[in-house]
Amino acid sequence: MLSSSSFLHPSFCHLAIVKSKNFSRSPIVCLSQDGNTIEPIKKQNKEGNSNTVTQEKVHLPKSQIPQKKDEKPPPLVSALKTLAEQNAASFHFPGHNRGRAAPSSLTRLIGVKPFLHDLPELPELDNLFSPEGPILDAQQEAAKLFGALETWFLVGGTTCGIQAAIMATCSPGDVLILPRNSHLSAVSAMVLSGAVPKYIIPEYDVEWDIAAGVEMAIQELKMEGRKPAAVFVTSPTYHGICSNLREISQLCHSHGVPLIVDEAHGAHLGFHPQMPDSALQQGTDLAVQSTHKVLCSLTQSSMLHMSGNLVDREKICQCLQMLQSTSPSYLLLSSLDAARHQLSENPEAIFDEALQMALDAKNTIRGLPGISVLDSLSFPKFPAVDPLRLTIGFGWLGLSGYEADEILYEDHEIICELVGTSSITFAFNLGASREHVDRLVSGVKHVVSSAASTQGAVARVDHSISAPFADFETSLIPRDAFFASKRRVSIENSLGEVCGELICPYPPGIPVMIPGETITERALDYLLDARKKGAMISRASDPQLSTIVVCNK
Repeated sequence: MLSSSSFLHPSFCHLAIVKSKNFSRSPIVCLSQDGNTIEPIKKQNKEGNSNTVTQEKVHLPKSQIPQKKDEKPPPLVSALKTLAEQNAASFHFPGHNRGRAAPSSLTRLIGVKPFLHDLPELPELDNLFSPEGPILDAQQEAAKLFGALETWFLVGGTTCGIQAAIMATCSPGDVLILPRNSHLSAVSAMVLSGAVPKYIIPEYDVEWDIAAGVEMAIQELKMEGRKPAAVFVTSPTYHGICSNLREISQLCHSHGVPLIVDEAHGAHLGFHPQMPDSALQQGTDLAVQSTHKVLCSLTQSSMLHMSGNLVDREKICQCLQMLQSTSPSYLLLSSLDAARHQLSENPEAIFDEALQMALDAKNTIRGLPGISVLDSLSFPKFPAVDPLRLTIGFGWLGLSGYEADEILYEDHEIICELVGTSSITFAFNLGASREHVDRLVSGVKHVVSSAASTQGAVARVDHSISAPFADFETSLIPRDAFFASKRRVSIENSLGEVCGELICPYPPGIPVMIPGETITERALDYLLDARKKGAMISRASDPQLSTIVVCNK
């Protein structure tokens, strides 16, 4: 089958709506004497007696417990601390000058310390693109922990790591094998590299409206006698579904082809016996991880790991220099160093509590009437599902994921990670608390009781809409479609036209229409149905989908 094509808008925002809160400059908590808990501060009332502000005691994670004297600090964090403590006469960027001119509206929110540590590429802090000091030390420590031959820190998120990996392995005209449900960053990488996609159709579950990973359809390697330049796989998926990467990597390597894995959602894998093995442990050549997702670095910070000898490391370095900012944030870089250090302190047990809370929540919620929980039985062809990912289906209650999410948020202030047409996904991590898990369980029980009282008999949600990319035809490769001249047509007149823009519900950011593909009725029906159920349609120039941009023939 002929593959599909695509393009990607370079910038993308993940917008979260947060209810306003009142911020007080007076502290209401303090660190306890043992350094392990936050305790309420006692205030004097008019009679001189001590009253305690009503606030529960919160146990600090290990990352916030004071460092032991004999403990080796993270190298980049240590260098940043030393430099920030200087009483220097600063005549360099950034303009806030170590917080002296920081905007008051933001310092009232987060204080001045982030600005104090927001330093530029000073010699003592090393150079991201030619590291030989603390950045090099930090990256080497990360490579050792994650089992990589070499590790690069990323300040452009996993997106820039995926782009670099594909650009380093695929030249213009080279074939890249990848699943059709790959993240839009892979599409942008094909625009940048000029690679020709050979898409694999992933297993799709209509009831869940979820596309899984790839199985042995990877035999596409042998088709047409053309050797692909690389194979790209997403594992785990946003919902935590893991592919058999060990089998896929063996197949790739038997043909001398490197395997690239989008492991954005799996930086924590391989560090606990209850978790699936990581991509590197299964023989992957390049793995890109969002360290900020389940691990604890700052948002936008990621890592690219390399193993084996099939990929030219110099090309990786050159691509990263092209894609990343020449003024990288040392707050982001040091947060990667700190997250690595936090994990290395107790990698075998650090996830014990989060795993237990996730298991308890699943066991309780699974027993509720009208509720389904995604597990390995939902996709039996795939070896594992991330135990820290909880996906709940509400179809038997007659509710879409968007309707259930509205109830959970409005009535319980529960904020999920991902909303779908039929389900909601919740991400458990090191910061998960028992109180929040109990609230989630209580909230789902409320959704069940509300649905039963308003509808009487349980009605199944209609799943008549099938996989949006079950059938497609490619007219242009992603790069050609990106640069083609275009025009706008009404959605009624778009059938059969060559799509000129990337359109996808977000999250998870899986394109339903990719530039270069012929617009089908199935894809249009899926998008219109998703929008009707409450999905946010991303990337489309007309979010209402009244019109669509198409390529001129």
